[in-house]
Amino acid sequence: MRPQIASRVAGLRTVARQNFSTSAPRMSSPYHYPSGPRSNLPFDPLNKFFGVKFVAFCTIGFALPFGISVWQTKKKSFL
Repeated sequence: MRPQIASRVAGLRTVARQNFSTSAPRMSSPYHYPSGPRSNLPFDPLNKFFGVKFVAFCTIGFALPFGISVWQTKKKSFL
């Protein structure tokens, strides 16, 4: 093996060790964010009105383009 390649491999191993050894103090930060299921969502799916709001949101979002297209095609006959 050539000395240049050996020195690169040794350098990569050192960097890998440094990154691994510094990750432990970073993970033990005093700023703890909640973790677990549903902790990263901007809404509460366990709320009793979540289902109603979700269905209304999806219905409006899906029906709006169709309603707009019907209104655009019928607009000329109304005016």
